[in-house]
Amino acid sequence: MNKIAVVICFSSLGLTGCPANNPVIDDDGSAAAKEGVKSYVNAELTSLNVATTSLQALAPAADADGWNASDDAAAVAGMRLRWTNARVSYERVEGAIAVLFPGLDASTDERWDGFIGDAADANLFDDVGVTGVHGIERILFSDVVPGFVQTFEQGVGDGFTPSRYTPPAFPATLSEAEDFKTKLGQRLVTDTAIMKDEFGVVDLALEAAFRGVLGSMEEQAEKVNLAGTGEDESRYAQHTLGDMRANLEGGLAIFQTFEGMFAAKGEEGQASYDEIHAAFERVAATYDAIDGDAIPAVPATWNPAAPSADDQASPYGSLFLFLADETDFSKESSFVSVFERGAALLEIPELAE
Repeated sequence: MNKIAVVICFSSLGLTGCPANNPVIDDDGSAAAKEGVKSYVNAELTSLNVATTSLQALAPAADADGWNASDDAAAVAGMRLRWTNARVSYERVEGAIAVLFPGLDASTDERWDGFIGDAADANLFDDVGVTGVHGIERILFSDVVPGFVQTFEQGVGDGFTPSRYTPPAFPATLSEAEDFKTKLGQRLVTDTAIMKDEFGVVDLALEAAFRGVLGSMEEQAEKVNLAGTGEDESRYAQHTLGDMRANLEGGLAIFQTFEGMFAAKGEEGQASYDEIHAAFERVAATYDAIDGDAIPAVPATWNPAAPSADDQASPYGSLFLFLADETDFSKESSFVSVFERGAALLEIPELAE
C-alpha cells in the first residue's frame, strides 16, 4: 500500500508531532519544492474524487436482477474506466494520503485479504467490511478474475478458511444494486472528498517527501514478488503494472519539484539530478516495454530464491530481477543508490524510525 511516503506535519490541524522550527531553508529552492509537491498532490486528490464521483453516478439504476457486464455493458465499461482513473490518481499520491489519513487509507485501499483477516464479508456491496477501490474492483471485474487469484483467495496454502471466502460477483438483486450505489460507492466518494478537502490545510515535511520516493521504488519490487501468489494489489482488473507505472510517475513528479535545490548545488547538483532522472527513465522504459497493465505471467516453476535460467529469462523473471537490481543498495548504479547519493548531496537526513 505505501508508495510515496510523504510525511505530513499536523500543526495546521491542531495536532502534535511537528518540530517547532522547520529545517527547510526557503532561499535554496526548497520553497518551490514544497509548493510543487503540495500542488501536485492537491491536483491528484481532486482527480481522484472526480473519478470516484463519476463512477458512482454511472452505476445503473437498481432493478430486480441487479446489473452485470452483459446486460449493462456500457455502464460497466464506463465504471471500469473511472475505476482505472481513480486508481492511477491514488497510486500517484498514496503516501501522502496514508500518513495523514491512515484510517481513510485503509478503508480506501486495503486489499481483500487485509479486510477479511478477522471475519468474512458476506455483503460485497455495503459500506462495511471490504470497502474502497479494491472492494469496488472485485465487483466491477468479477467476470474476468484470473483463476490463480481465485485460488489464492479461497485459501489454498495461505491460511484463509473457506468460510471467509465470498466469490466476487455483480449485484444480482435490487437490494445489492442499491447498496452498491448508495453504500459502497458513496463511501468511496465520501472518503476521497474528505482527503481532498482536509489535505489543503496541512503542511508537508519536505525532507520526508524526497526520501519517500526511495520507499516507493522498493515497493515496486514487492508488488512483483506478491504477484507470484496472486496477492498483488489490483489483482481482479489485472492492473498492478498500471499501478506501478502511476506510482513511478508520482515519484518522478515529486522528485522534479526538487530541481531548484539540486541547481543550488552547482555542477555537482546538476549531475546528481541528471543521474537520478536517468534512473527514473530506465525504470519507466522497462515498464513501457511490457504490453498491458498486468504483471507478466508467473512461470509455473518460479522459485524466487533460486529461479531457473529459463524462468529468469521469462518476462516475469526479467522484471523481477531488474527490480531486484534497482533496489539493491550494494550496486552503485542502482536506482536506490543514486537516489541516496542525491539525498546526501541535499543534506536530507534519514527519517526517524
